[in-house]
Order: sequence, then structure tokens, then C-alpha cells
Amino acid sequence: MEGLELLKKDWKKNENSFAQLTDTDIYAMLHKKSSSIVKWILIISILEVLLWTGVSLINSDDYINKLEYGALSGYFTAFNFFNYAVILIFIVLFYNNYRRISATESTRQLMTDIIKTRKTVKFYVWYNLIMIAVTLVMGFIIAFNYNPEVIALGEKLNHDGKLMALILALITLCIALFLGLFWLFYRLLYGILLKRLLVNYKELKKIDLAE
Repeated sequence: MEGLELLKKDWKKNENSFAQLTDTDIYAMLHKKSSSIVKWILIISILEVLLWTGVSLINSDDYINKLEYGALSGYFTAFNFFNYAVILIFIVLFYNNYRRISATESTRQLMTDIIKTRKTVKFYVWYNLIMIAVTLVMGFIIAFNYNPEVIALGEKLNHDGKLMALILALITLCIALFLGLFWLFYRLLYGILLKRLLVNYKELKKIDLAE
């Protein structure tokens, strides 16, 4: 839908053949579309958690088992529980947003729920990006402290300041590139849905002002 006014004009041109589209009809359409979008946000977030859980289980076990960092295993277990608990909270919030939007019958309430949903998704994306950055940094720290091959490299770097600066710059660049890729991933994954919600919000605002 390109816009409320264009939609009304189109229906006015065809009022001899079709019933005129009222604000109530437009609200019903926007309500249905908004509910569907939030439902997809909920579904995608659940599928995303399942995907990353599967990837971590497949790829991380062999590497972690080769390293001897038993003193830190408890911290990593607590870190994982914390991360999954926070993500579960976000999924519950997405579900609650979906329920509210599906049940609301007020234009202003629907607008409020759309704003809340957009904020929740943005917080969710930023949380994931921060956790990805923390995980990458922790991964490099573990490698330099518990991986024998990387420890040997680190000992060589201690005697070569320029090479150490170069390696640190490369590590920083790698982290930035990974974050950039994940940001693009989330931008494509949730950005399109958030833009559609914003369009719906703007059209609802026009209806609200017209009332």
C-alpha cells in the first residue's frame, strides 16, 4: 500500500463499481498486516535461536574439548545460561507484543503497540550484536591463554612490538568485520519487517488525525 491518500483516491475513482473504502476498512487491513508482521518477527527469532544453538553444538565441542581451561568452564556455563535467559525474555516479549496487537481494537493502542514492538526488536538486535562482540573477544582471549599453538605465537609476539601491534589491528579488524556482517544480517532479517511496521504506523496516524 503506497499511502492512505493514494488508496482513497483509487477507490474513489472506482466507487461506481466498488464500495467506498472507509477508515474502518483501512484500519482492519493495517491491523491484520501489523499482526502478521509481528507474528513473523516472533517466528524468525525462534528459528534464529534454534539455528545458532545447532551451529554452536556442532562446531564448538571439538575445539573446546581440546583446550584445558577447566577453571573457566563454570563461568562459560553461567554466561551461556544468562544469554539464553535474556533471549528467552525477548521471545516472550515478542509473543506478548503479538498478542496485544492481535487483540487491540483501538487505532491509538495499535500505534502504541507498534512503537513498543519496534523498540523491542531494536533492543534485541543491539543485545545480540553486543553479545557477538563479547563472544569474539572472549574467543581470542581463550585462544591466546589456553590454545598451545596460539600461546606459542603470543610468546613470539612479546618480543616483536610491531608484529604484535599488527596482529592486534588484524584482530580488531576481524571483530569489526564480523559485527558488520551480523549487522547486515539483522538489517535484512528484521529491518524489512520494521520498515513495514513503520509504514503501517504512519497510515494509522493519518486515520487517527482524521477522526
